Amino acid sequence: MKNTFILIAILLLIGMPVFAQQGPDMSLYSEEFNKSDTTLNDMRDILTAVRDMQLTGIGEFYHNSLIRFIQRLPNYTGTQERLVIEEASRLLLRGLAAEKYHDSAPNVWFLIRFFDISQPPNDGLLMYEALVAMGQIGGKEYAQHMIDILEGYNARPPINDESKAKVERVVPGIVNALETLSEPRGVRPVFFASIGWYDTRVKQIASDAVINMMEAEGEVIGDIISNIILDHFNFPPVKLAAWQTLLQADVSDAVKSKAATAVVEASYSFHTNTREHQNILYAMRLNAIDVIRVSGVEDDHIYAFLERAYREAYDTPNTDVDMIRTVVFCLAGVNTEESIALLSEVLRELHSRKRSGPWTLVDRDIMAFVISAAGSTGTKSPTIIQLLTVISISSVYTSAEQGWARSALMALRR
Repeated sequence: MKNTFILIAILLLIGMPVFAQQGPDMSLYSEEFNKSDTTLNDMRDILTAVRDMQLTGIGEFYHNSLIRFIQRLPNYTGTQERLVIEEASRLLLRGLAAEKYHDSAPNVWFLIRFFDISQPPNDGLLMYEALVAMGQIGGKEYAQHMIDILEGYNARPPINDESKAKVERVVPGIVNALETLSEPRGVRPVFFASIGWYDTRVKQIASDAVINMMEAEGEVIGDIISNIILDHFNFPPVKLAAWQTLLQADVSDAVKSKAATAVVEASYSFHTNTREHQNILYAMRLNAIDVIRVSGVEDDHIYAFLERAYREAYDTPNTDVDMIRTVVFCLAGVNTEESIALLSEVLRELHSRKRSGPWTLVDRDIMAFVISAAGSTGTKSPTIIQLLTVISISSVYTSAEQGWARSALMALRR
């Protein structure tokens, strides 16, 4: 061992000026590492010395060293050697991660499996290191393998505290790798980790990561979150969590609108007799419609859902004015040909009801904000303008109601 330290010191003295002039020449270190009589402790010491030199551009050295290390692992079976194996592995993994050396992905995957917590005496710390390294070296070809592991953890809470502690050491490593790899298919399992059985610390790590992943993935996120929301196997609290997580992310209006349409659809397609779930779905529908008002229409299916929302809110014993107002201002806000047509139909029906009855104070309140919404659109729709003109002069309306119509017409003419 003493001779090894002396050799390392000599190599440092010889190598440093060479590195300064020509870049890192690792041949002497590689030769020493690969000798047949080099012990496990010697390997660890060489790796420690190389790390302390803070060199860059030496990914190939770490790669070849890891291959040699793996080849010799079967020779070390004693419990006393375990700590040195872990120390050497950590040095190799961190070196490869720093160098982002992709060619080592198969060997890093070997270490992930070697340190898998399903096998004693692994405690999760080295499995975590290997997973983080896999992300840093860009091992996308192993993304699905890591996703499968995470989905297994998400689905099956451990049966005891020791197993739980191990899993909670590993999960942040998988989350980190999938976030770093920026794999769209990783969004779903990371999201479920963020709302899963884990401790708050682990769930927060997953929550932060899934938002970052959403922001990095672009338009495809709209489809991913929509699929989670529309999945009939996901109960309303899960749908709500997916929707709220998306709203926290800095994503495009198109993504928000697509997911919002899925929210409205799911609020109708998921059937439940649970009052709590019904309340969640209603609140989601109300919120999603308001989001569409701001973000615009991405999926034309929303128009049928908006019409349904209005009809059902109106044709109930206790008229749902909040939902009606939200729908009406959404139609005015998106201001498309289809939405203006729906808005004009709403106004026409209210006008007919005023003329033939019955007419209530609730109807009058609805008429007030429908006229206001129509005036805010700047539309040139002949139907809207004609209806407002008739209302502004018809004797069936009060002077105040006629004034609403005149104000709307003036706004449209500006």
